[in-house]
This record gives sequence, structure tokens and C-alpha cells, in this order.
Amino acid sequence: MTLEMIESFLFSALRISTPLMYVALCAVVSQQGGLLNMAAESMMLTSALTGVIVSAVCQNLWLGILAGALSSMLITLFLCFATFVMKVDLYLMSIAMNTALMGGTIYVMWAATGSKANTAAYYASLQMPQIQIPIIKDIPFLGAVLSGHNGFTYLGWIMIFAVWFLIFRTKLGLRIRSVGQNPQAAESVGISPRKIYTISFLIAGLIASFGGMFLSMGYQNMFIREMTGGKGFIGMAAATIANASPVGAALISVVFGLADAVTNYSKLYITDAQFLAAMPYLITVILLFVLSAMRQRMDVKRQHKRRLAALKAQEEMAAGEP
Repeated sequence: MTLEMIESFLFSALRISTPLMYVALCAVVSQQGGLLNMAAESMMLTSALTGVIVSAVCQNLWLGILAGALSSMLITLFLCFATFVMKVDLYLMSIAMNTALMGGTIYVMWAATGSKANTAAYYASLQMPQIQIPIIKDIPFLGAVLSGHNGFTYLGWIMIFAVWFLIFRTKLGLRIRSVGQNPQAAESVGISPRKIYTISFLIAGLIASFGGMFLSMGYQNMFIREMTGGKGFIGMAAATIANASPVGAALISVVFGLADAVTNYSKLYITDAQFLAAMPYLITVILLFVLSAMRQRMDVKRQHKRRLAALKAQEEMAAGEP
């Protein structure tokens, strides 16, 4: 591979990783609160379609982004009401919402445009502009890889720090973690688990909305049916493997993005369309096994070190007895 091809490959990998990163951070927030967010696909689809329609009708990018974010949070509020107030099973409700909105967004698109494929013929969304980073853009190799990305991509990088700061450096983050670790103990000191669950899911819905709008207002300028393509579940897997660490989830999302980029470049050499369609998910499954095995091995080593430390402490105590 030439240097230009390597630069193009890495640039593509970072771009592909962007929606995965958003969904992984969305899952991190809810997992820190003790619950698994399986409804990210519905949040992304809703925000992607709403953002396109509002930005095209109003001819205002920021109104489109605001509308997309609010629509995702509205869907999240409905999920919270159904599960935390009406006591519907969270995971069954999440799967039902994903399925319903996969068809619901297609119906809304058809009602608005007369097409069930995409909104390009009627609504051309405004796009988040590409940003050239000063100084970095002039550095060989780094400039070609890191500069010139969509604004949503850079916001995603900032979001990593924002989520880390929220979870580990704020009072709200402390409450989210306390409810996630022991909701009964948190409730005994006056913290309402239902309130914290709702807040964490609303934050997660806001983060997921940016991932959806990246697809329809950054990477593309239109909504395409089922355009999330299972990214919600891949992002959730990244957060789970990283043990709900914001930085770890983002890094694993980049790894999955690299796997997807490999698939795209494989089209030059592999002509089997069905195999190429399955290839990103096959690579993801393999990576899940590999990363899980590595994490288990590290856990075993930590436990072994703890046992050795405990034995050493007992020996020292026994040696000090008369």
C-alpha cells in the first residue's frame, strides 16, 4: 500500500468509527447506571430522519440538529415511562421500539416524500461542514488522517472527555454510579433510582442522536431506510467489552471501525456481495471473542496478584506473632 492509500484508509476508519463511538458512549452512560440500553437503534433512526426533514424545511442546520436531538430524547422519555412507571420489561420494550421505529421511520419517509428508499428526491438535508484543523492540517500524514473530518466526528472526540467528566467528576455522575452499583443503598440515602435511570437514559438518548444525525447530516445529506445497519448493537458491544469505560469504549469503537474499513477496501478484491455484507459482523464477532479473552486473562492475573498479596500479608502477620 502507498502512503496515500494508508492515509485514506485511516481517515475512512475514523469516519466510520464516529457513529459507533456515539452509540458506545450512549451505552456507557446507561450501563454506569446499571441498565443496558438496547434501544439506541430507535434513537438514532428517529433523530436521523427528524434532523433531515427539519433542516431541509427550515434551511437551518442548527434547527435540524436541535430537532433531531429532541426527537431522540422524546423517544427515550416514552421508553422510560413504559419501563420505570408502567413496569414494562426494559429489554423487551427496547427491542419492540427498535423494530417499530425501523418500520415507522420508513412510513414517515413515505408519507413525506412518496419514497420508501430515501429522502433525496424531496428533502436534501443541510450537512455539517468539514473542518480543517489549524496547524495539524499542514503536518504530513497526521493532517491527512486527522484533519478534514465532519464536525460530528470532532464533537464525538470531545464527547469522550465530556462523558468521562460527567461520570467520574460530577455529583450527578456519582449518583449514576451509586445507583448502578447498589440501587437499594442509594435509595436508603434519599436518591431516587427511577429518577437517576431516567436522567441517564435521557443523556444516553441525546448522545445517540448525534450518531444518527452523523449518518444523515454528515456522512450523507439524506435519510436512507434502515441506515443505522445494526450500529447500535455494535456500539453496545463496545461499551460492554470496555466495562462501561468511556475511553475504552471509544477505543474499541475505533477497532470496530477499522474492521468495517477493511471490509470497504476488500471490495476491490472480493466480488461476493453476500460475503462482504456479512464480513463486518464476522470481524466484529471475532474481535468480541479476542477482546473478551484478553480481558478475562487480565482479570485472572489481577485475582492472582490479590491472592499473592493476601498470602504475603498473612505470612507477615504470622511472622510478627510471638
